[in-house]
Amino acid sequence: MPKTEYSIYVIELKKRVFTENAKFRAANPQFNGVLECLYVGMTSKTPKERFLQHKTGYRNKKGHKLSSNIVEKYGSYLRPSLYNHIDALSSRVEALKKEETLALELRRKGYAVWYN
Repeated sequence: MPKTEYSIYVIELKKRVFTENAKFRAANPQFNGVLECLYVGMTSKTPKERFLQHKTGYRNKKGHKLSSNIVEKYGSYLRPSLYNHIDALSSRVEALKKEETLALELRRKGYAVWYN
């Protein structure tokens, strides 16, 4: 059986997420409105497949929602230039750590970022 690989991806969000979503705003006190609002995630699918799952409110066979409400409502498109430099990761733990690292790095650069 092939080993699962995980990818990191970034989705640009509509800027109104910042004014309409209090949790998003609270998570990004540094945001000055100049750069974009982003969602950073990790997946064992392709970033494109995962983006489509978010936009359609994907649920698993047990009915649990596996998509982000923020991306479902505000997601615009993938931003490959912000994640293409990151190689596939071989463990879920490693991918979650990289997701957080990238999210915090993008926040430091002035983006407003949501991640899980």
